[in-house]
Amino acid sequence: MADAPIVACYEIEPWEEPALRARLPDLALRVSTAPLTGETSELAREAAIVSVFIHSRIDAGLLDHLPALRLLTTRSTGFDHIDLAACRARGIVVCNVPTYGENTVAEHTFGLILALSRRIHQAYVRTARGDFSLEGLRGFDLKGRTLGVIGTGHIGLHVIRIGRGFGMRVLAHDVCEQPLLAEVLGFEYVSLDTLLGEADVVTLHVPYTPATHHLIDRERLARMKRGSLLINTARGGVVDTAALLWALDEGILAGAGLDVLEGEELLAEERQLLRAGAAPEQLQAAIRGHLLLRRDNVVVTPHIAFYSDEALQRILDTTVANIRAYLRGAPINVVAG
Repeated sequence: MADAPIVACYEIEPWEEPALRARLPDLALRVSTAPLTGETSELAREAAIVSVFIHSRIDAGLLDHLPALRLLTTRSTGFDHIDLAACRARGIVVCNVPTYGENTVAEHTFGLILALSRRIHQAYVRTARGDFSLEGLRGFDLKGRTLGVIGTGHIGLHVIRIGRGFGMRVLAHDVCEQPLLAEVLGFEYVSLDTLLGEADVVTLHVPYTPATHHLIDRERLARMKRGSLLINTARGGVVDTAALLWALDEGILAGAGLDVLEGEELLAEERQLLRAGAAPEQLQAAIRGHLLLRRDNVVVTPHIAFYSDEALQRILDTTVANIRAYLRGAPINVVAG
């Protein structure tokens, strides 16, 4: 074991450690429940392989603390928390988990939709206080309504299947259309403006990139059908939070279901709001996130759309496969820089 490759795993849940040790018995495994930061990097200083999750922000400065690093494998599909250019410059291979929770996230998406369309969260809070009145709790049927799906990758297609099962008309928008799937699943590709103007429910399933930063901004929110719902289980930065608050105030949106928020990495640990180096725009996004939490027509969950027993097991399986493949000299699931 003394000469075994060192693998440092961050943001590990208690159940994952014994599972990893059982699957990687020939490797020197070091684990931490904390994200990888400059302060926690000592654990990985000699590690050739590091596994992280989305709260570990990997930039050039942090990589300076990891001179032995050769493989960085994130236990997520998204990799916007990793500076790919900095990794490439150091010869570090970056891998992800391309698929693990398509149905999982899609099911959570409809959980948020139903919470809003049938006012389930408001009804629960009221009845928990012993108030069984119906005033203000009238919802609407999904059958016959129009669902707008932005992003028709693996998750988006599962959302479309569920929406069709509810009897919804489905419009979709994607930079890469799949006409055959549209015909088979019974949905229609349209322009983004058409989707926003006609959909009763708009749900986001795009990756977070420079091109999708604030994809849903004030201008696009203004084009949405009045009284519609916005659902975001993608990434917080896809939606301009200030614009979202404005759209809710103006009644353009009847509600929003959010599993992700701008600045959620700061909201998760409020002491970080005061840390040195927090950019003003990060602070503003975090404060606006707090304002959203106070609204009874907004349902917020703490980035748990992926968080099911089955999806977590698939993440673990793929991460182990990524590590094994790299050690064999044939990396898989490599993220192109």
